[in-house]
Amino acid sequence: MYRSHNCGELRLTDTDKEVTLAGWVQKSRDKGFMIWVDLRDRYGITQLIFDEARTDETIMQQARSLGREFVIQIKGTVIERESKNINIPTGEVEVLVNELMILNEAQLPPFTIEDETDGGEDLRMKYRYLDIRRNPVKNSLLFRHKVTQEVRNYLSNMDFCEVETPYLIKSTPEGARDFVVPSRMNPGQFYALPQSPQTFKQLLMVGGLDKYFQIVKCFRDEDLRADRQPEFTQIDCEMAFIEQEDILNVFEGLTRHLLKTTHDIDIAQFPRMTYDEAMQRYGNDKPDIRFGMEFGELNAVAQHKEFAVFNNAELVVGIAVPEAASYTRKQIDTLIDWVKRPQVGASGMVYCKCEVDGTFKSSVDKFYDQADLAKWAEVTGAKAGDLILVLSGPANKTRTQLSALRMELANRLGLRKPDEFAPLWVTDFPLLEWDEETGRYHAMHHPFTSPKKEDMHLLDTDPGKVRANAYDLVLNGNEIGGGSIRIHDKETQALMFKHLGFTLEQAQEQFGFLLNAFQYGAPPHGGLAFGLDRLVAILGGQETIRDFIAFPKNNAGRDVMIDAPAAIDNVQLNELSLALNIKG
Repeated sequence: MYRSHNCGELRLTDTDKEVTLAGWVQKSRDKGFMIWVDLRDRYGITQLIFDEARTDETIMQQARSLGREFVIQIKGTVIERESKNINIPTGEVEVLVNELMILNEAQLPPFTIEDETDGGEDLRMKYRYLDIRRNPVKNSLLFRHKVTQEVRNYLSNMDFCEVETPYLIKSTPEGARDFVVPSRMNPGQFYALPQSPQTFKQLLMVGGLDKYFQIVKCFRDEDLRADRQPEFTQIDCEMAFIEQEDILNVFEGLTRHLLKTTHDIDIAQFPRMTYDEAMQRYGNDKPDIRFGMEFGELNAVAQHKEFAVFNNAELVVGIAVPEAASYTRKQIDTLIDWVKRPQVGASGMVYCKCEVDGTFKSSVDKFYDQADLAKWAEVTGAKAGDLILVLSGPANKTRTQLSALRMELANRLGLRKPDEFAPLWVTDFPLLEWDEETGRYHAMHHPFTSPKKEDMHLLDTDPGKVRANAYDLVLNGNEIGGGSIRIHDKETQALMFKHLGFTLEQAQEQFGFLLNAFQYGAPPHGGLAFGLDRLVAILGGQETIRDFIAFPKNNAGRDVMIDAPAAIDNVQLNELSLALNIKG
């Protein structure tokens, strides 16, 4: 037996017990006649004491040889600590050691295994197995486990059935780039790793399973960022004989359950907003509604006043920044420089201070009098002491720019509190979006999304105005889940493929298995997929997902710990009938 207790469970009630512990040496303090060692495992830290008055000299010498991260086992007696540490659960006791065994020595780690470490991100990624010993990463992984178990329990209690679907599938042209896998047994042919189990879960509905879920790895070969990895995990779900309202109720219930079990937060009802409303009010289809600064469209009150910049703009739109009228010109210039960065792309910005005395001071006072500026304040909801910031230009582009500014200001002002949670359903997305590069429409979600019945007549005449029977669940300004009611008949699916630019032959070649299945009695069905990595990170109070993934990739898609991806030798290439053609 390596241990009778873990390093986080001993208390004063265990005094005088003989115990066996095992773990890693966190640190040691040698006072000559007495040595203290902090012993760490997954569960916590227990202080060990070696006292030359009570401990064998051989063991004292062993204790002096212990270095950081040595793996040891000890036997000893639990005693009350003279100097208690109220910051840890075991801080009232220590173990007087009478036996010590070094199970494994350790080199000095490349960074300190502490909550606040001196290791940079690249170094910690390289030695991820050491990073996992740190409480922030360890606790994030344990939190992920808790959330995952709660998801399984909730869905299982709702009669969902967990079914595994294949990882080696067929590459399809929609969505992001596929990761492809060559087939040795079928030279010149390739599998793709699934971007989602979309078609398989629809086939499970055709198969009559009624309620399916799967916590599943998905793969997309796309550019990375803080909340995106080339391999990620979804909570993938599908239901038959349902309408949109059924889906929203079930997964609103799941989210409410997770907020209750992880944070003891009760949210009675999730607000709902159409895509068009979200874009008009926030310039964003996943708005953070924990704070205000809603958009105010100023065309009616700011144009035709001899200010050409506004007069020539498709959209003039502003936000009221709370209690920011005291900003200096330097602070405002910093914000102007921020929106003019290439990542945002605005050509400039107009401001108006709503002074506490009820007057207004703007950067365009030459063109607008106090009555005009008072209308700006009315439209944006600005109060005395607020600062109005205004952008103008093409409508879609300007909304995107102002949305970016709104989020940046919220971060600077501390309005995005990680312990506050504001869920939101966004519905009625466009079915299709025009791609200038390819010169055709693409599915905004995926080609199996059902159009709104009342918009079907627009598919031939004005496809860009067709709304999808689709919905996203947003939490704190992040899309944590999305789904749709699916097309379940061959005729509508064929019509959808036609508008996406597929010929009948191409549609049959790529998706014939699904179209054929629809001929054998497909039920009405729909579903939703949560991004588990992102969901767990937000519930855990963080914006980035890496600490909630055991072995993440870096921004270049590399695992620097195992040095992957890596070259393969010519023998493997020959077996796969592959030849490399690398362009420098």
